[in-house]
Amino acid sequence: MLIFSGAFAQPIRLHPVNPHYFLFRGKALAIISSSEHYGAVLNPAFDYLLYLNTLQKEGMNYTRLFTGSYFEKEGSFDIEHNDLAPAPGQALIPWKRSQLSGALCGGNKFDLNQWDENYFARLKSFVSEAGKRGIIVEITLFSSIYSYWDIQVWNPANNINIKEDLLQSEVQILKNLNVWKYQESFVRKIVRDLNEFDNITYEIQNEPWCDHTVTLKNEELKNDFYRNGTQEWQKKVEIADNFSLDWQKKIAAVIVNEESKLRYGHLIAQNYCNHFWDVPDVDPNVSILNFHYAYPVVIKQNSGYNRVIGFDESGFDGSADSTYRKEAWRFIMSGGGLFNNLDYSFYAGYENGTGVNKAPGGGSTELRRQLKVLSDFIHSFDFIKMNPDESAISDIHDASIYILSEPGRQYAVFLEKRTGLNLKLSLPAGNYQCTWINALNGNILRTERLNHTGGVVTLTSPDCSEDTALKITL
Repeated sequence: MLIFSGAFAQPIRLHPVNPHYFLFRGKALAIISSSEHYGAVLNPAFDYLLYLNTLQKEGMNYTRLFTGSYFEKEGSFDIEHNDLAPAPGQALIPWKRSQLSGALCGGNKFDLNQWDENYFARLKSFVSEAGKRGIIVEITLFSSIYSYWDIQVWNPANNINIKEDLLQSEVQILKNLNVWKYQESFVRKIVRDLNEFDNITYEIQNEPWCDHTVTLKNEELKNDFYRNGTQEWQKKVEIADNFSLDWQKKIAAVIVNEESKLRYGHLIAQNYCNHFWDVPDVDPNVSILNFHYAYPVVIKQNSGYNRVIGFDESGFDGSADSTYRKEAWRFIMSGGGLFNNLDYSFYAGYENGTGVNKAPGGGSTELRRQLKVLSDFIHSFDFIKMNPDESAISDIHDASIYILSEPGRQYAVFLEKRTGLNLKLSLPAGNYQCTWINALNGNILRTERLNHTGGVVTLTSPDCSEDTALKITL
């Protein structure tokens, strides 16, 4: 696990004072973003400069990037406009195409022994331009294949190198050494080429449980589902099996080994499951614990690992901005260090994020504006010194109140749509400044001084049709 405490010329690190957050270019950082569907580099039709300019202008500080070891086709996951689905034969991925035609993904078959330097030039340009704008790029090296095996580069029908029969289920486990040698070579190439950049992290694999599934029993979870999901996967927690975990651990070891020969080391993320899980064991090489469609309880379950806990993908819950705004506030105000909404308003032709897309999620200019309110709020504190603090809430029966604090010095409170709520807080003696904020637009609703002698104090929230936030500082 990397915790950096030196000059800020080094890559993004876990913060040495509070490793639930990041240190980037000398400043504490919580990642809060809403970013495109991961195909900005592998889809040549995507104008990534316009996209990165939009993220910067709108205050987003993170984007997630698939490398091309997995991509999709038109209509995948019922998405009308999908960055991750380039036109047939147009996918720009790390390997050169051979002279042999007939790939099922369109165009000529790939040669896994030859790199396509056009891809690496575009990748490095993307990361460089993101860095100029202060944007962190998560490099997701691999992904589960889902039902799209026919178009993947590893399928023997799409390359000239793998001659043996190969099952989809064998691609990302250690059983098939004929695939592993290409995967290892690919990881080492990516790591070498990107070593100079300070604005990247590596994620081993996206949703590994989808190809190698273990379903957890209710007694193993000890938490109830509170969303009204209509799909079966939304009602259970699935994790990756041991075959997948062994392979992921070896990928992480390859990253660390290759970087040991280079100037810099970078943070490694592992994607564990949807919703929540009390992870029983974390690889020492892993510094970021990523979850999808996450419940805030996952932070309490795993905070003892002293790593960043990330809500790395949201969606499949309608298109309303309020849904994903509330998810972000709940997660960050529970102590999460990373929130990323999968934003379907970005796609080729609408790289400014103004597109209207038929997709299983949301995203909009307005949502990103709302998420910036959250980012501005949390970064207005010396939040590295803060932790989740249920003890500060005198009446903890209202689960819609979230609080971070440095006891006696600073408190950040989030209240979901409560007007005229009598908020009972237990505070040490002090002369506090209290600022009430509209969590939708960032407008200040009321400011007041609190000269408190210690103990429980009752603060009444102002009238507001939306969620409210409260900043209390000495």
